[in-house]
Amino acid sequence: MELRVLNKEGKVVERLTLEESELEVNHHLLFMSVKSFLDNQRLGTAKTKSRGEVRGGGRKPWRQKGTGRARHGTIRSPIWKGGGVVFGPTPRSFYHALNKKEKRVSVRQALANKIQAGKLVLVDSLDLELAKTKEAKSLLNTLGVGGKALVVPTQTKEMVKRAFTNLPRVKVLPADSLNAYWALWADWVILEKEGFLWLWGVESDA
Repeated sequence: MELRVLNKEGKVVERLTLEESELEVNHHLLFMSVKSFLDNQRLGTAKTKSRGEVRGGGRKPWRQKGTGRARHGTIRSPIWKGGGVVFGPTPRSFYHALNKKEKRVSVRQALANKIQAGKLVLVDSLDLELAKTKEAKSLLNTLGVGGKALVVPTQTKEMVKRAFTNLPRVKVLPADSLNAYWALWADWVILEKEGFLWLWGVESDA
């Protein structure tokens, strides 16, 4: 399969060849990668009080026998209004780690998914002369990109980040911060050629 490398005018300046076997997608690994990312965003601070933590209820509401009512030992029992909560949430960690190889491969799998869908755009360079939103929007239009877009420069580029910041549904991430979640989140992924080769595990000739 051929991938075209475009310049900022939208013209093809190079073509990369990928084997079909390289584009096979492991959906379970993608699922685990996305789940890990989302789990790690959770604070895990939800907390309810059990019957032992609710204030009050030290005195027996009424005597055990002779009233005709059900027996109770405390008004903080879970069956009473204002009582404790049974099996409620307590602070916990939702952290779920992936090893380095799984993280690296999952990113490559997510990019393969975009390639198969025809939603990955390779450019020779994302360098902008001015950090202007107008220039960033013009580049997206030239490349034929719409909807949610992920812009991935090879390295952190302040001009690129500032130019795209004000555009809705556009996120900028350097190649070394890319993960499967953001790659799958976007409708389109725009990658610099050098960054793509690094993520794909291919040495650049440059």
